[in-house]
Amino acid sequence: MQYVPFACYHTYRMPKLTLSVDPDVAARAKRYAKGRGTSVSRMVEAYLTSVMKPETREEKTPILDSLAGILKKADIGDYHKHLSKKYR
Repeated sequence: MQYVPFACYHTYRMPKLTLSVDPDVAARAKRYAKGRGTSVSRMVEAYLTSVMKPETREEKTPILDSLAGILKKADIGDYHKHLSKKYR
């Protein structure tokens, strides 16, 4: 007797969205998703959800969160001087 794998996906009446992307990008996205135990659909949904959030001045991005506290004793005046020299 031979067993056949069976997969059942519940979309809960979610609409399907067709995207056209480079085949290499699609293959890399599938490998990336598989390595993280998710699907490309869930990754795209998470990305679109984060992009469509209303922007607030208080909201921090993941990059800003990772940098928070690095320059606790930095002088903002020195930073402005650096920028003015850099972009003369």
